[in-house]
Amino acid sequence: MMMGSEKMNNSMEIEDENIEKTKISLMRILVEKQDPSSKEVEDGALRRFLRARDLDVEKASNMFFKYLNWKRNFVPNGSISPSEIRHEIQQNKMFLQGWDKKGRPIALLLAARHFQHEGGVDEFKRTYFTFQTSTNSQNVLVDDDFEFSLTGFIVYLFDKIITRMPPGQEKFIVIGDLKGWGYANSDIRAYLAALSLVQDYYPERLEKLFVVHAPYIFMTAWKVVYPFIDPKTRKKMIFVDNKSLKSTLLEEIDESQLPATLGGKLELVPIHNS
Repeated sequence: MMMGSEKMNNSMEIEDENIEKTKISLMRILVEKQDPSSKEVEDGALRRFLRARDLDVEKASNMFFKYLNWKRNFVPNGSISPSEIRHEIQQNKMFLQGWDKKGRPIALLLAARHFQHEGGVDEFKRTYFTFQTSTNSQNVLVDDDFEFSLTGFIVYLFDKIITRMPPGQEKFIVIGDLKGWGYANSDIRAYLAALSLVQDYYPERLEKLFVVHAPYIFMTAWKVVYPFIDPKTRKKMIFVDNKSLKSTLLEEIDESQLPATLGGKLELVPIHNS
C-alpha cells in the first residue's frame, strides 16, 4: 500500500511539473510578444508569477507587466544604492545572516528601531498609489520622499537576500522581532508598502515570516493591516508565543544559524554589511 501511494504521489508531482512547464511556455510566448525584453527573464521568475496567480497565464502575465513597469520606473539603474536610503540604514534595524535547514537565507528585523521619516508631511508633494491585492484595491496616501526612502530600503533588502540564495533556492525567511515595540514605532504606511512589494513585485519569495515578542498593543496596528494581506501571504505569517519561541524557531533553523538575540549562536550582521 505504501509503495502504491508513493508511486501515485510521484506521478502527481510529475504531472504538476509538466503542467507548470506548459504554462511557463505559454506565458513566455505572451509576454515576449508584448515586451521583447522579457526574453532575458528566466523561467523561474515566470513560474513565481504563475504560482502567485494559481497558474492563470493571463493574470500572471498582467501581474508580470506591472512588475516590469514598476521596476523600470522605480529602479531604473537596476539596484538601490545605500546612499539613497541613508535614513533607513542609519536606524540599524535590519540584519542578514544564516540559513534555515533548507538553505533559505534569514533576515531579522528589530521593529523597535524603526521610526517614521522625520520630515514633515507638508514638506513633500502628496501622491496616491494603488495598493492592490488579490481581493481588493485601496488608495493609500503617502508622500514622494517616504515612498522612495522606505520602499527603496525594502527593495535594497530583498535584492541583498536574493543574491545570497544558493543555486536552486528561491525563497527566504524573515524574523520580525517586536521586542520593545511601541506606538512610536507604529508605521501603517511602511507595513502596506512592504506588503505591496512582497505580494505584487516579489511573489513567491517569502517562505515564512515569524513574528516574535509581539506586544498586545501591536494588535491595534495589525487589525488595520490584516485586511490588505492576501490569503496566501497570511498562511506564511506565524505569531510565535514567547514560551515556545526557541523550540518553534529550531524546527526550521539550526541553533548554529539562529541569531544570538533569539537564543542562537550567530552575531547580528547589519544588512548593509552583509
